[in-house]
Amino acid sequence: MATVPSVSYSITVRLEVPAGGKAVSQLTHAVESAGGVVTALDVTNAGHEKLRIDVTCAARDTDHAQAIVDQLEAVEGVVIHKVSDRTFLMHLGGKIEMKSKVPLRNRDELSMAYTPGVARVSMAIARNKEDARRLTIKRNTVAVVTDGSAVLGLGNIGPEAALPVMEGKAALFKRFAGIDAWPICLDTQDVDEIVRTVQVIAPGFGGINLEDIGAPRCFEVERRLRELLDIPVFHDDQHGTAICVLAALTNALRVVNKNIEAVKITMAGAGAAGNAVLRLLLAAGARNIVVCDYLGAVHKGRDDLDESLRWIAEHTNAEGYSGDLRGAVKDADVFVGVSAPGILTGDDIATMADDAVVFALANPEPEVSPDDAREHAAVVATGRSDYPNQINNVLAFPGVFRGLLDAQASGVTQEMLLAAANALAAVVTPEELGPNYIIPSVFHPDVATAVAAAVRESAGGRARGFTEA
Repeated sequence: MATVPSVSYSITVRLEVPAGGKAVSQLTHAVESAGGVVTALDVTNAGHEKLRIDVTCAARDTDHAQAIVDQLEAVEGVVIHKVSDRTFLMHLGGKIEMKSKVPLRNRDELSMAYTPGVARVSMAIARNKEDARRLTIKRNTVAVVTDGSAVLGLGNIGPEAALPVMEGKAALFKRFAGIDAWPICLDTQDVDEIVRTVQVIAPGFGGINLEDIGAPRCFEVERRLRELLDIPVFHDDQHGTAICVLAALTNALRVVNKNIEAVKITMAGAGAAGNAVLRLLLAAGARNIVVCDYLGAVHKGRDDLDESLRWIAEHTNAEGYSGDLRGAVKDADVFVGVSAPGILTGDDIATMADDAVVFALANPEPEVSPDDAREHAAVVATGRSDYPNQINNVLAFPGVFRGLLDAQASGVTQEMLLAAANALAAVVTPEELGPNYIIPSVFHPDVATAVAAAVRESAGGRARGFTEA
């Protein structure tokens, strides 16, 4: 699928041009002729003979960025000094930091914040561990835990390479919910080691956000930690995705005037995200769902079913369809893809029911071209920011954890997930609702507060355990 220039591949080219020539006027034309987009042009130093200029522009990818630089260098009189990748510049030295919330200006303040005064606080907590939520960062701190095995769409790239992503997640926690989150990148993919490590660091946190841990290992890690810990454990790749999908689908079905209980839903993807989406859709009332993995439809007659796939086979596909994804999509009202790029075509979408809903969420390249899908479907959503209806987990996890922390919850229930999805869907008002606006922007001011309030109310102050569908 063709891509357009994106700020993700934004570069700043520092160059010199003759002060009196035509080069300045040719810079923008050079970038545009190479297919880039100029977003800023700043003169940083001016002289009688030379001008130093920073040209900032967006490209499609790294090769395209180099082609833009080559085009600029071809302009007569231009001398390239430096090319900076703005995304890498943003990550230099990391994206988060720790700051003290209290002043340490003199000996008195130091004596209260640290020794000897802090000893009295420590002894109070020793007498009553629950006071840790009131007197320490535990009340507002989340550990973002990964083993680096399923990072974004990049695969098993390891804990060091996962760190920039976990830093970004921590920054989102702070920006959208005021939560102090910290990346915990583990150099192990052994379930026992992951579980034990998280268990022993848990006293310092009010919640655990599991992130980018591959299936099926993630299921066991989450299950065991829920049993061991008295703080919420939330696997965002599963439950955050499920909340956003259900919220978006709730509104999409309103647009096409269909009910979740009556529609036929075809899903592509039976991994961590697919499994959680399926369970929440069933809990919301969906009845007719067929799930496909890379081997085709999941059904009871397959002889390769592990525990997770066996559960899917027992709770879906009542008619026992055993064909491929293309056959499963035929006459479906809804397609939800959390799988792989380019596995469907516009012609496949054309075989769906009238007023079809298509969620092609593989990122960055969806299961089907959004442009092709729009020719046949009434509502189309993706995981991309350059199309309407972006389904992004940041719509869910900050508010979910804000509500959990405020309620001092010790677990996450399915009722909380449903409440979060309903609250997120309700942020879109009836006057706003339409084919191109079924889910609010991540910057909508009401998203995190609405989700947090719903989770907090559902938690009822103290929630225990996790109720499966």
